[in-house]
Amino acid sequence: MDKTDIRDVYRAREKKKKIIVFLSAVVLIVAGFCFVTVGYADINIVQAVESVRAWSDGSLYSGIGENTAIYKIILLMRMPRIAMAVIAGIGLSVSGTAMQAVTRNPLVSPFTMGISSAAAFGASMCIVFGTGVFFGSEAGIILCAFVTSLICILFVYVISLKSGMKAETIVLTGIALNYFFSALSSAVEFFAEEYKLSAIVQWSFGTFNGSVWNDTAFSGIVTLAGVIIIASQSRKLDIMSYGDDELAIGLGINPKKVRGMVCVVAVMITAAVISFTGVIGFIGLAAPHISRMIIGNDHRFLIPFSAVTGSILLMAADAVGRTIMQPVSIPVGIVVSFLGVPIFVNLLLRERRNAA
Repeated sequence: MDKTDIRDVYRAREKKKKIIVFLSAVVLIVAGFCFVTVGYADINIVQAVESVRAWSDGSLYSGIGENTAIYKIILLMRMPRIAMAVIAGIGLSVSGTAMQAVTRNPLVSPFTMGISSAAAFGASMCIVFGTGVFFGSEAGIILCAFVTSLICILFVYVISLKSGMKAETIVLTGIALNYFFSALSSAVEFFAEEYKLSAIVQWSFGTFNGSVWNDTAFSGIVTLAGVIIIASQSRKLDIMSYGDDELAIGLGINPKKVRGMVCVVAVMITAAVISFTGVIGFIGLAAPHISRMIIGNDHRFLIPFSAVTGSILLMAADAVGRTIMQPVSIPVGIVVSFLGVPIFVNLLLRERRNAA
C-alpha cells in the first residue's frame, strides 16, 4: 500500500467518525423531544414542539386552558429535567474521558477521585447542621456540596503537586480522599435525626427531580467552558493516553501541567453537576469506554461522542425511572447502574471476542 492509499484510508476513517458524531447528535436531539413526553401526564411530541413555539412568541403566559397548563408542564418541569440530564451526561462523560487519558487508567472516573463523596459530605453537613434562611434551603445544600468538592480537588492537587503530579499519585490520592469523605459522611449520618437522615439518603441517590432552568444554566455554563478547555487538549490527550511521560516530553508536551489542568477542569465540571443532581457515579466510567469501543481513541471524536453517549444513557435511565413504577419516580442514580452495567459488560465481552 503506497502513501496515497494510506492517506485515502485515513480520510475515509475520519469521514466515517465525523458522520457517526453528527448522527449521534441528531439522535440526541430527537431523543430529548421523545423523552419529554415520558411521564405521568399524557403528552405527545406535537405538544412539546408547540410549547416551544408558545414560549418563543410570548403566548405561553398570556393564554389559559388545558394546552397552556400542558405547555407549562413541558417547559417548566420536563424540559429543565431533560436539559439537566444532557448537561450531566456531557459533564460526567467528558470528565471521565479526560481523566482516563491523563492518568492512563481505564478505571478512573470523577467518582473514584473522591468528588462525589466530598459533595455528599457537604450536603450532609448542611442538611444536619444547616440553619437560617439560606443554609436551611436547597440553595445552601447545593453551595455546601460544591464547596466541599472544590476542597477535595484542592487536596488532590496539592498532594499530587508535592509528589511530582504523577498519574498514579493522583489516582491513589483520590481513592484515599474518597474513603475519607465517605467516613465523614457516615459520622454525620450516625448523629443525624431520622428525618434528616432520610433527606441525606434521598440526596445521595442522584436525581433530576426539581430541576429548574436556573440550575441548568449554572451547570451548563461551567460544563460548556470546561468541555471546550478539555477538547482543546485533544491532541495532547491522545499522546498522554498512549505513551508514558517521557514520550510526551519528547514530543514537546509538559505532562505535569496538562495532567494538573485537565484534572482540575474535570473536577470543576463534576462538582457543578453533582451539586445539583446528587451522586451519579456510573456514567463517568462507562460512557467513555462504550464510546471508545465504537469510535476509537482519537479524542477529537471521542470527547463529543462520549458526551452524547452519556447524555442518552442518562435520559433513558431517567425515563425508565419515571415510568417503571408510576407514580413513584426511581432516582436516576439507581436506574443508570441497572441499565448501564449489562450494556457495559456486553460491550466488554464483544470487544474481547473481536480481539480474539
